Amino acid sequence: MLLVIDIGNTNIKYGVYDKEQLKASFRVTSAKKKTADEYGAVLMSLLSQSGITAADIDGVILSSVIPALNFTVCHMCEYFFNIKPLVVGPGVRTGLNVRADNAKEVGADRIANSVGAYVKYGGPCIVIDFGTATVFNVIDEGGALVGGCIAPGIKGSLESLVGGTAKLPDVELEFPGKVVCTDTVTNMQAGLLYGFAGLVEYIVKKIKDETGRPDAKVIATGGLGEFISREASSIDIVDRKLTLEGLRYIYNLNRRK
Repeated sequence: MLLVIDIGNTNIKYGVYDKEQLKASFRVTSAKKKTADEYGAVLMSLLSQSGITAADIDGVILSSVIPALNFTVCHMCEYFFNIKPLVVGPGVRTGLNVRADNAKEVGADRIANSVGAYVKYGGPCIVIDFGTATVFNVIDEGGALVGGCIAPGIKGSLESLVGGTAKLPDVELEFPGKVVCTDTVTNMQAGLLYGFAGLVEYIVKKIKDETGRPDAKVIATGGLGEFISREASSIDIVDRKLTLEGLRYIYNLNRRK
């Protein structure tokens, strides 16, 4: 079985594949101060609950946007599974042509999402990752990542709004059903959530206009992708496992090499 690991700014996502079938997936908090033993103990417990043992794992691939955690997680894999992970980065084949001024600046998660989207759904496509940031990736019909843009994340925007004001409360992320609201909580919910849905609609339209690809598929991933898709009609597909799928493909591509 293949263990795929995506280290994000907020969460670490694990997935276990038996060939092409995703057998289990988990999320844990990204914590720089945790040791390899602590990460390993939690992961082994989660695997055990799904009927998976360390001996079942015969390959590991890792993508990360927190370099400080790479050593810890790689050490965990070597200690608990006796496997050195394949780390997505320079020298690793992805099958993706990254057209950036500096390809090394493009996050491994953006690469994995783009690969997963193109392999699974074809191009042209627009991938929106609703994570700590809201990231738009644009992939053309030839499988090239031609660019994109980065907006604030939904939860981070809420935290900034609450933390930067004296009286605004923390609120639940829930569409209030209307934009013209009459109390503080629903005013905040409407401004934040309908605002982000509008952001998605406008940026998707601009991307399609700029690239001349009005038929580009729009794929949402990340924790809040399905939530925002309720109001953002431009989103065609919601796929929360897109990053894991992209990592599985990259691993198999390099194993064949």
